[in-house]
Amino acid sequence: MPSDIRPSLTVFFPCYNDAATIGSLVATADRVAREFTDDYEIIVVDDGSSDHSRPLLYELQARYARLRLVFHENNRGYGAALQSGFSHATKELVFYTDGDGQYDVFELRKLLPIMQDGIDVVNGYKIARSDPLHRIIIGTVYLWLMRRLFNFHVRDVDCDFRLIRRRVFDHIRLEYTSGVICLELVKKLEMAGYRFVEFPVHHYHRTVGKSQFFNLRRLFKTGINILHLWWQLVLWKDTPIQIAYLDEGRRKP
Repeated sequence: MPSDIRPSLTVFFPCYNDAATIGSLVATADRVAREFTDDYEIIVVDDGSSDHSRPLLYELQARYARLRLVFHENNRGYGAALQSGFSHATKELVFYTDGDGQYDVFELRKLLPIMQDGIDVVNGYKIARSDPLHRIIIGTVYLWLMRRLFNFHVRDVDCDFRLIRRRVFDHIRLEYTSGVICLELVKKLEMAGYRFVEFPVHHYHRTVGKSQFFNLRRLFKTGINILHLWWQLVLWKDTPIQIAYLDEGRRKP
């Protein structure tokens, strides 16, 4: 990205019982965004947290003028939180990562210069996964299976550290309200012909809370959703994606 061009920027975080980490993420996002542009916003989507996230977020909003808050009265799921974040974003570039602090928002500084003309998504990938051994094994098997089921070109579809041009959401519609949305998002962007660049980022051990993903009921539901998504996008190619780049005279490859 040329140094004299400073696009506007949205930074958003899905938040579910992340009161212990969300404050430092907002503070870091504000610092990094101010270094990059004068036109930015920070959004936190609280997905029905039951801890003290909501009063903390109101306190943060009084301190950070660019902070906008979106509240789900009930827990709708990770995908629903991402959908709300993308729909409320108003700036040219949209960056998001999780509210649990397992990624370093300061590394957004490395992604922003990569977003040159002709690039639509800067997709992070984990240098190493900082999780217990069983989660590393499950995560490795999961990524291997997803790459083969969906023929992904990105190496780490499960890394929620992404910088995306907001205009892409004029061409794709996200439907899933669970964590399957990550598969849906990347596959639809690839199918629409948007151009990715990948960049390594650090992944850190979760210091508070626990993952909501690793329980049998959730795993079963996720498996059903993955099969449905595979049927929709790979087998039938039944997708609302429109052809990208029509306004620039480009065509889908």
